[in-house]
Amino acid sequence: MTPGANGSNGRPILIFAVTGMGGIGKTALALEAAHRACAEGWFPGGTLFVDLRGYDEDPVTADQAVSALLDAMGVQGSELPRAVARQYDAYRTLLSERENRTLLVLDNASTPAQFLPLLPGTEHHRVLITSRDRPDSLPVRLIDLGTLAPGDSIALVTRALHSSDERDDRPAREPGVLRELTELCGHLPLALQIAAAMLRRRRQRDIASLVTEITAAEDPSAVLDNGSLGTDLYGRSLALRPVLETSYRRLPPEQARLLRLLTIAPSAETSTAAVAALTGLDEQGVLGLLEDLAATHLVSSVLSTDIQWAVMRWRVHDLVRAFGQRMVAADPDLRAEGDAARERVLAFCHRWAEAADERLLWLPGRPEPERFTDRPQAWAWLNSERPTLVAAVQWAREERFAAMAARLAARLMRFLDTWRYVDDGIAVARTALDAVRRSGNRTDEAQAWGRLAMILLRAGRAEEAIEASVRARDLYQETQDLSGEAGAWDQLAGSLGEAGRMDEAIPAHTRARDLYRKIGNRQGEGWALNHFGSTLQDLGRIDEAIEAHIRARDLFQAVGDLHREGSAWTNLGTALNRAGRSEEAIEAYGHALTIHRGFDDGFSMGVVLHNLAVTHEVKGRPGEAHAHYLQAVDAFARANAPTEAADAQSRADALT
Repeated sequence: MTPGANGSNGRPILIFAVTGMGGIGKTALALEAAHRACAEGWFPGGTLFVDLRGYDEDPVTADQAVSALLDAMGVQGSELPRAVARQYDAYRTLLSERENRTLLVLDNASTPAQFLPLLPGTEHHRVLITSRDRPDSLPVRLIDLGTLAPGDSIALVTRALHSSDERDDRPAREPGVLRELTELCGHLPLALQIAAAMLRRRRQRDIASLVTEITAAEDPSAVLDNGSLGTDLYGRSLALRPVLETSYRRLPPEQARLLRLLTIAPSAETSTAAVAALTGLDEQGVLGLLEDLAATHLVSSVLSTDIQWAVMRWRVHDLVRAFGQRMVAADPDLRAEGDAARERVLAFCHRWAEAADERLLWLPGRPEPERFTDRPQAWAWLNSERPTLVAAVQWAREERFAAMAARLAARLMRFLDTWRYVDDGIAVARTALDAVRRSGNRTDEAQAWGRLAMILLRAGRAEEAIEASVRARDLYQETQDLSGEAGAWDQLAGSLGEAGRMDEAIPAHTRARDLYRKIGNRQGEGWALNHFGSTLQDLGRIDEAIEAHIRARDLFQAVGDLHREGSAWTNLGTALNRAGRSEEAIEAYGHALTIHRGFDDGFSMGVVLHNLAVTHEVKGRPGEAHAHYLQAVDAFARANAPTEAADAQSRADALT
């Protein structure tokens, strides 16, 4: 807002607009900026301020505002022209004749019609507008306000409490709880102000008491608006829900529907494709609506570039999300609309998660899955949609969505396990297990126990994995499913080995191998032998382990399972190393690395690179070892394995 600021064309910037959602602090910023600018001498003519009340039931019109501005400029009584047109003439004449530069603050405008007639018509003065809607069609310098940073939110509440009583030590005593409170307020200044006012009123209670109330209510506005209300320094009511309601009511029907549905989306951030599924519209059509809605600051766009391609996501502020969910829950028609939308999203999630999973499982000769042409593309899509996919599975708790959500869960487990999203994996597996147990389908329940065992083992919770594997095995035996039983024995063997119960693991491995052989499943036999070989290595039976890994590798080659062939090469390299055959091990690791790179399997690449580094280090080749450690760091980092990445970095640093 510097008086001399110029645009890209060299002309001075005359109009600034501070925009943001209701309660973000636009008025406070505008008035503080005006105060400081005048104090610096930028506007010797002072400030003219008018509140246009654009989001009230009865907004101020430009005609009403010009009369108020003339009054502030000393045109009153009989000097005020009766005709509105003459009032505008008088207003512009006074501004054009005014030698001292003046700042005109037009606060809380909802449409350009409220402020366009009030623009000075001269480059001498400056205009500052505040609005919840971006005036994108006008040549205005936009200043979009976002929510506060977490540290600033904490500082706001702390200062508010100390300004009332400098002895208030609750922020110091409850720093974690205060942080939680600011998160529940969505870091929105208005909500934080209300929370601070409530804490001042309840001086004898701790901050945790307010957090407990808000959490129990689910919608923070239900608690905050029932607190100690009043006005802020600018005379604005400290009430949250009316701000959200007025913003919602002003939306055209299509945008209002879109906002409602976004608030019930599985996750806070939703891709354009998922929003299209939610609404039943095509992506191009929904994109325009999203952009219009973003201009009202009720949603915001977030560009994610941490995967193979950039993905645009749309985020609803937490308080708007809670407001919308409460509104939908209270209206039977809106609930029906929401349920239909959730079914569409689940169908979208399941269709493409199934296609991605099929691509991960694909072997030559099988039908090509739709959409995804290779495994890296499938991985990238699963990573990009992970928040939505994982959250959608939680709908399995509701009977209407249980079957589809459980099927979705089954398609996600391979991805979540491979990429080490163990917390998500456990949550997804347990939710799906609960759903299929309600259905009474014993085969589905057995599969669900097996998936839970897999992710528990990945999380290092071996004893729980053993219990889940036993439940899966018993159910497969009950249903006489030999293939499923073989897989359960294989899972049980790995879990027993991880728990150090080797005397039990060995017969479980052999049982899995023998069952797969009995039914002629060569791929399954390869799995069992590859896992068996790892256990044999742990027991020091290296020659037997090498034989098992070679047999597994050959079986995977025979069925065209290149991905698992890479795993067999990796394990074979480790066994060869333990046998003192390091050059053969390096060759085996080379085969594995080539395969894993082709699949963009970051974690497996990291393992192989780390093993290569260790091998070179032992052989007295520090340069090669250092290079491989650093490559392992990058691979592990990409694969969401920070512990492994840190270990590789530490080993690399030790060689410098």
